Amino acid sequence: MKLFLDTANLQEIKQAAAWGVIDGVTTNPTLVAKEGGDFPSRLAQICEFIKGPVSAEVLATDTSGMIAEARTLAAIAPQVVIKIPMTAAGLQAVTALKEEGIRCNVTLIFSFNQALLAAKAGASYISPFLGRLDDLGHDGVQLVSNICEVFRHYNFATEVIAASIRHPLHVLQVAQAGAHIATLPFSVLEKMFNHPLTEQGIERFLADWQKVR
Repeated sequence: MKLFLDTANLQEIKQAAAWGVIDGVTTNPTLVAKEGGDFPSRLAQICEFIKGPVSAEVLATDTSGMIAEARTLAAIAPQVVIKIPMTAAGLQAVTALKEEGIRCNVTLIFSFNQALLAAKAGASYISPFLGRLDDLGHDGVQLVSNICEVFRHYNFATEVIAASIRHPLHVLQVAQAGAHIATLPFSVLEKMFNHPLTEQGIERFLADWQKVR
C-alpha cells in the first residue's frame, strides 16, 4: 500500500521525503491557507520535493470552472492530480479532463454508489473519507472495504485513496481492506514509528553496551 501525506506544510513534506516512506501528497486550499502564501506557488514548491502524485483541489463548483482551474493547476507540474468534488458537475469535468490526459482524484466520497460513479466517469483516484463517517457513527473502514472488493471484481483501474485517516489503526484497517493508498496527516505518520517495546529495546541495548565497554 502506498502512503500519501495530507498537508501543505513544506517542513513536514521535506521530513517525510527524507524518511523515504512517502509516495505522494494530497493537499487543498484550506491546508495551504493554514500555511500562508498562494496556492499555485505552494503547489509548485511541493512538486519540487515529491515526484509522485500531488493532488490539488479546485475551488469552482461548475463544470466549466473546474475544467479551467484543472488545466491551470495541471500545467504547474506533470505529477499534479486534480481533486474534483463528488458532484454531477464534478464528474462531468472528470470525463472531459480524462480526454485531455489530466488525471483526477474525486474527493468527498461517502458512499459506494458515489465511488462507482466516479470510477465510471474515469477518475484515476477516488477518496472515501472514512474518518468523517466514523465521526457520525458509521463504519468508514467497511465502506473502503466494500469499494475495494467491487473494484477488484470488475477490474476498475481507479485507485482507492483512504482519506480522513485519524490514527495509526486506521492505516492497518484500510490496508487489510485493500486500499491502494492511505493519505494521512504528518502527526499520524509520526505515530506509526512508535512502539513502547522498540523504545525499551533501544534503552536496554544502550545500557548493556555501557556495561561491556
